[in-house]
Amino acid sequence: MKFIDYYAVLGVSPDADDKAVKVAYKKLARKYHPDVSKEPQAEEKFKEIGEAYEVIHNKEERAKYDVLRRNQQNRAQQQANYGGSYGSSQNHYQQGDPQADQEFSDFVNSMFGGAGGFNHGGQGRTGGARAQKGQDVEIEFPVFLEETLVDTVKPIEFMLPQRDSSGRVSEVKKSLKVKIPAGSVNGERIRLKGQGGLGSANGPNGDLYLQIRLVPHPLFDVEGHDLNIVVPLAPWEAALGTKINLPTLAGKIQLTIPANSQSGQRLRIKGKGLISKKAKGDLFAVIKIVNPALSDDVSKKLWQELAEKAHFDPRSNWSKS
Repeated sequence: MKFIDYYAVLGVSPDADDKAVKVAYKKLARKYHPDVSKEPQAEEKFKEIGEAYEVIHNKEERAKYDVLRRNQQNRAQQQANYGGSYGSSQNHYQQGDPQADQEFSDFVNSMFGGAGGFNHGGQGRTGGARAQKGQDVEIEFPVFLEETLVDTVKPIEFMLPQRDSSGRVSEVKKSLKVKIPAGSVNGERIRLKGQGGLGSANGPNGDLYLQIRLVPHPLFDVEGHDLNIVVPLAPWEAALGTKINLPTLAGKIQLTIPANSQSGQRLRIKGKGLISKKAKGDLFAVIKIVNPALSDDVSKKLWQELAEKAHFDPRSNWSKS
């Protein structure tokens, strides 16, 4: 697996704070979301963006990744400095950095689906060896919010430890189709009996545990089983009221915005949130009034006339305190 610069994927600097990372992610996720994007290879790009965000916004994983990234840059610089004198080093530099690629592959596997944690050492017993259960394996399994509304079957590929007759341990790729129950929540563990590492001396196979990780959505923020979506409105839409097409996880609906709506006001759409084993959450439309740019004299004049005729002081309560 080739080394990927996650900062470049998100278009942020290595010292970007979490807020900047989140803003960049939401902008790109909105652009490449497979449901709305017309960009070529949008789904592949969307997954890469999600993977980059999961690493960079996680303080612990970001620290690990930064070490790998610095090591890769240091080796690349050394190869560039000495490549002209040593042919083999130059070829190594031109062909990439196998060590960085392997370290990166190990890192990604450990976070997004490697078996991890199994013992690579020691020789296996033969003959009258005692039966032993195979290694249990736990994997983070990304799930989109839309996929939690109904039972969903998803493919998964992962690596499993396997010991041959000589006792040597290697990894083999395994593919499955997994049913994700409707209403699955972040952090939930799904057990797949016997799908882990192979048992020894006729022992049972280990189990596979999938830990559900809900992929951050470009439009919706999750609060329990409820969802929040920010609804930008022009000042006149908020003042006069309007009807808009509101995105939900199950498609668009028409939402009536009442007159005299205020920024921060929350409109509840019942039953349009996430589902649980017992009930459905709600969707809350959070109003955000967005002023247009005053790009011409006509617009400025209209705003000035409104200011003179409205006789409205939003800070009138200050005089009472």
